[in-house]
Amino acid sequence: MAAVIRRARPGDVDDLMGMVHDLADYERSPSSVEMDGGQLRDALFRSSPTVFAHVAEDGHRVVGMAIWFLTFSTWTGSTGIYLEDLYVRPEARSAGVGRALVSALASLAQRSGYRRIDWAVLDWNDTAIRFYQSLGSVPMDEWIGYRLSGETLAMLGSADRQEE
Repeated sequence: MAAVIRRARPGDVDDLMGMVHDLADYERSPSSVEMDGGQLRDALFRSSPTVFAHVAEDGHRVVGMAIWFLTFSTWTGSTGIYLEDLYVRPEARSAGVGRALVSALASLAQRSGYRRIDWAVLDWNDTAIRFYQSLGSVPMDEWIGYRLSGETLAMLGSADRQEE
């Protein structure tokens, strides 16, 4: 397969949303996707985007995606990329599409002076872990991810407002 990697365009939003849902299904969390196409379109294509995407296109069909955003490291003093979602449709796997998507981000990082690309992978996803290791990436075992969301986020945020 000779997929072409390019920046996402507004006409790709439906394909991106479909792959976000496919990824959520694969990650055993189909009901977790709350975003709709309008939200994604706005985030990607507003005057100051908050997220970016690349797609892999084979002919006129989008077969893969990388959705990412910029980060900043106070330790390196530089910008980086956080790869939020990488997904390749099953029929396009093992054809180098995932590698091409990550390579496009690595090229962008190099051209832009970004120092790293980070992402998370579920600990049970052996296929993805092997793929990421084949790229030369290393796990960040010494770091533990944390998250505030839902009621806990609301409670903590409302407690801060009361103290103002």
